[in-house]
Amino acid sequence: MEKLLAQIMKFGVVGVIAFFIDYGVMVLLTEVFGVPPVASATVSFIVSVVFNYAASMRYVFSHREGMSRRREFVIFIVLSVIGLGINDAIMWAGTELVAIDYRIVKIFATAVVMVWNFVTRKVFLDGGQDA
Repeated sequence: MEKLLAQIMKFGVVGVIAFFIDYGVMVLLTEVFGVPPVASATVSFIVSVVFNYAASMRYVFSHREGMSRRREFVIFIVLSVIGLGINDAIMWAGTELVAIDYRIVKIFATAVVMVWNFVTRKVFLDGGQDA
């Protein structure tokens, strides 16, 4: 249980940094460049995934024995694309259907996708050793 809690804490630190990258790029694209919120949230999410892969697989999850790095990356990307779909669906529903400010919707979307990311990466990618 201690190892799982430590892993969740590491995931949280990586997630907070990825959130600031994601949120910052989204606000920059929307406020400075006039990109619509759902489009800017998509771009910012993709930018943060690159950081998240490098940090998560180095500091949070251990490499699964017998899985190539290429396969690991492909699985990570597939899980992230599903997370992006969840993110965009929440962003669209929150901003277009309910008319909530995109910055508030993004915080909720991030929380939902964070749970998705941890659970699916733990199941499909984690080798079980200390990262």
